[in-house]
Amino acid sequence: MTKPALEEMTSKPLVQTINMLTDSQQTAIRKISSHDNARVPKIEATRPVSMFTGQEFYDLEQRHIFRKRAVPLTLSMMVGEPDTVFAHDGYGIPLLVSRDKKGEVHVFLNACMHKGAKLLEGCDPVKKGRITCPYHAWTYGIDGKLLAAARSETFENFDKSKHNLAELPSREAGGFIWAMLDRHAEPDFSSMDEQLVADMAAFDIDSAYIYGRKTFHLDANWKCVLEPFLEGYHVQRLHAKTVGPLFADVPNVTDVLGVNIRQISGKLNYTPDCLDIPNENIHKSVTHAYNIFPNGVVVTSPYYISVMFLMPTAVNRTTVQYFMLTRSPDDNEKAKELYKKSYDMIVDVFGNEDFWAAQMSQAGLESGALDEVVYSGLEETIPRYYDILESCLPQQ
Repeated sequence: MTKPALEEMTSKPLVQTINMLTDSQQTAIRKISSHDNARVPKIEATRPVSMFTGQEFYDLEQRHIFRKRAVPLTLSMMVGEPDTVFAHDGYGIPLLVSRDKKGEVHVFLNACMHKGAKLLEGCDPVKKGRITCPYHAWTYGIDGKLLAAARSETFENFDKSKHNLAELPSREAGGFIWAMLDRHAEPDFSSMDEQLVADMAAFDIDSAYIYGRKTFHLDANWKCVLEPFLEGYHVQRLHAKTVGPLFADVPNVTDVLGVNIRQISGKLNYTPDCLDIPNENIHKSVTHAYNIFPNGVVVTSPYYISVMFLMPTAVNRTTVQYFMLTRSPDDNEKAKELYKKSYDMIVDVFGNEDFWAAQMSQAGLESGALDEVVYSGLEETIPRYYDILESCLPQQ
């Protein structure tokens, strides 16, 4: 990590107060009513089981969403320094993500332009000025340009400029990198809503410290994995022995930011008065949960932020990349103890509760017992999300 980057992390306040958030976030927070006055709506909403089990629906999603629109790929801090690169296979497509000497981010297909061999394996970022193919030693710059081909004199009319790495359209904003997964599709970055980007910038995700990350391979449709992060109905039930007692059984304040969803809820200790306590850590009493369309998740906690990318690889297979972000490195004993305890707890809750539930649901849905699933008023954001998702698909 460069000295300026480290200084930026360590110079940030260790906690966030409400006035450090965007005006839009603050307005939404102040809409949270006291728990006694919370109104739980009744809704009538269903979706067919085939959304989670059908190959035809999965193929439609892949064709019209994951291959037609830019998707959230990773965090900017994974390539926080120039001349950094790592391999990314989460979507089932071999990719390289890099930041060149000028600080520009690139996303390439991880394939040598000689015979297609992967140039780099492993998901850990590495500092490299160049990448050499292990097969025939073709060498590329971090910007994707072919620098040298071994025994190039043996190729007739060889033009290096015609053999640069295949690059995917990508953009960086708010601490995230979005990319098109089909390099021949018309680039569509419309999911990158300005308010969403501003909210992520307010959380300082673009300069956060990646304390820990973990990859999960789940036997579940990606939407089964996403649903728990769109509702609070399960929290006091599925998480009864872990984090459930920290949360109230009330609706969220929900806003749609373009095609993205922001949910804000008061924890069990929340009262409107706590918002005006000077220098109070806003994340102690309020939780933010975002869906970054279509498959990104951001959840705030008092001393860290959870970020997840839920990447479908088959109709009933999902790869989840989880990141725990902190506002500063664990550079003292108190921070080491706090962050380790937090990381162990949240990985256990997500892995052994939320992700376990998604896999149990998938197994039941595939049994044929249900024709449709039904949603309650405490799950009203889920059908709202599906309305957005379905609007991106051909009308049936």
